[in-house]
Amino acid sequence: MNRRWILGTLAALPALAHGQSLDSLKSLLSSSDPIVGGLKSTLGVTDNQAQGGLGSILTLAQEHLAKGDFDKIAQVVPGAQKYLDAAKKLGAVTGPLKNSTGLNSAFSRLGIAPETAAKFTPTVLDAVGKVGGDSVRNLLAGALK
Repeated sequence: MNRRWILGTLAALPALAHGQSLDSLKSLLSSSDPIVGGLKSTLGVTDNQAQGGLGSILTLAQEHLAKGDFDKIAQVVPGAQKYLDAAKKLGAVTGPLKNSTGLNSAFSRLGIAPETAAKFTPTVLDAVGKVGGDSVRNLLAGALK
């Protein structure tokens, strides 16, 4: 597991306990890519699979949401544009994904096994919900249906 991610996450715990703002918490965690680190440790995927898979999820969300709504999601995903670009660069996203079938195809192109792919979206939704709250989590979940 990425030591920097662990340290960043541990450093955030006192901030949560003392009620610091969400912006300061996001700032504290943003440099360590906590979502990618979480995907790698929880699902056992590679860095490229985590980045490309997250980028694929963001691509599908971007296709289905108004810009303002997508921006709410992008604000809680550190480096969102980097992941959108990675999904294309790694060959996961070769055109519009359109739906969950397209998303599963993107996961497959990254070499993510179907059993792991089934856990990928819920893991991302949980991470987004922890940082952005239920409203942002639900916004993303609705876009991925």
